[in-house]
Amino acid sequence: MATDERPTTGPTSASLEQAWDALVATARRTVTDGLVVGTSGNVSVRVGDLVLVTPTGVPYERLTPSDLLAVDLEGTRVLGTLAPTSELPMHLALYRATDAGAVVHTHAVHATAVSTLVDELPPIHYMTGALGGPVRVAPYALYGTGELADGMLAALSGGRTGCLLRNHGTITYGSTLAQAYDRTAQLEWMARLWLTATAAPGRTPTLLTERELAEATSKLSGYGQSGPSGSASGGA
Repeated sequence: MATDERPTTGPTSASLEQAWDALVATARRTVTDGLVVGTSGNVSVRVGDLVLVTPTGVPYERLTPSDLLAVDLEGTRVLGTLAPTSELPMHLALYRATDAGAVVHTHAVHATAVSTLVDELPPIHYMTGALGGPVRVAPYALYGTGELADGMLAALSGGRTGCLLRNHGTITYGSTLAQAYDRTAQLEWMARLWLTATAAPGRTPTLLTERELAEATSKLSGYGQSGPSGSASGGA
């Protein structure tokens, strides 16, 4: 994982407002796409040395520009009046330990189901490579605790960008909100795929070998459009 090296120049009001709008849109998308129910998930994005994060207990459709909420990397509220998500320790742990620009946490049904069955989501599809390798399951710990954050970081070690949280949900990160969200959606899709394949009576799904997965991971690293309007981290 990368060390924390960010400029100390403070963000402008305009950049914060733009980031907040994108964060709210992403949070609402998790509901629309069925990855969370109510306010069960949370989203954050880093702007300079500040972290904008969804508040606790507020439906995303009710969030407005005036609800902008930001904390520093120690969790001290810098902007806004609402209380941040109870999962703030996980988000901050990721920002302190990696080069994450955004984090998405959900309670997606299929991925959460898989978290109760295995210690690692088997490599059933080459998009496993987009998450840095077979997706591990972090041990169960009470939500909102440092213990949960520590288990998450261990599950993400070795370059992983997403993991499952046992009996809880998923967490992914990326350089942007779009990338973090895409990884969340891919993880839920792969969990659903694995559950569907394993449900076939008397059949065992084939899995990718280490060589096959390594080849796919290498190819995925150069996939997509480079430049401001594209990303080279997507899938085929």
